[in-house]
Parts: sequence; structure tokens; C-alpha cells
Amino acid sequence: MSQQAACDLVARYYALFNAGDREGFLALLTDDVAHDINQGGREIGRDAFRLFLQRMDRCYSEQLKDIVVMADASGTRAAAEFIVHGTYLSTDDGLPDANGQTYVLPAGAFFEIRDSRVARITNYYNLEDWMKQVAG
Repeated sequence: MSQQAACDLVARYYALFNAGDREGFLALLTDDVAHDINQGGREIGRDAFRLFLQRMDRCYSEQLKDIVVMADASGTRAAAEFIVHGTYLSTDDGLPDANGQTYVLPAGAFFEIRDSRVARITNYYNLEDWMKQVAG
């Protein structure tokens, strides 16, 4: 995959996320995708990612803005930086109570690409900053 094709794949990934097209989004992933959750564990597989998205959609409403995508020359590794604009809809396990708090949070992600699909996604954001924003 070319560097530009890798950037295009990651841009499509985020466009589908923002559009709420979860099945289109999931179709961009390998069957054995590795998902490294911010300050959490690693989940393996598209089905695990689907369950993660269902929880996220229940607890959060998010749009990603100001997305910048970069890729290496081989097109096998990419990264993105963006700003999360969100609303905390429903209390997520182990986190503060939700009551519609809004937040704006810089974040980033790293990707491995295999066979023109996302094989790994690792997300990073400042959880302490998010906690301060939703705690009010």
C-alpha cells in the first residue's frame, strides 16, 4: 500500500466514525484487528471492536475534528492527531456519573495496516484531562 493510500484509509476510517456508519467502519478492519484501548488493555478481533463501539455509542456522543493523518513511506504504519468533541451520555464503568457533560480533548492514534485494512489501532488521550472536564 502506498503512503497516500494509507492516509486515505485512515481518513476514511475517521469519516465513517464521524458519520456513525459502524458497519462501514468495521469493514475497514482486519478480522484479527488489535485494539489498544487508551490506558487499558488490548482487545483482539472485529467482534470485540464491535462490542467496544456499542458501549462507546451508549455512553458517549463524539465527533472528531481537525484530523491530521500521517503515514510512513511503506504505507504499513500511520498516525492521526485530532480533537474529540464529545458529550458524556451514560455512566461508563468505573468512571464519574454522566449527566450530559461536554468535553473537548486532544487525542491521537497509531495504526498498523495490512492487506489494505487496519490491523492495529492504538488510541491515546489524557484521561486525567477528560476526568477534570466531566467532573465539572
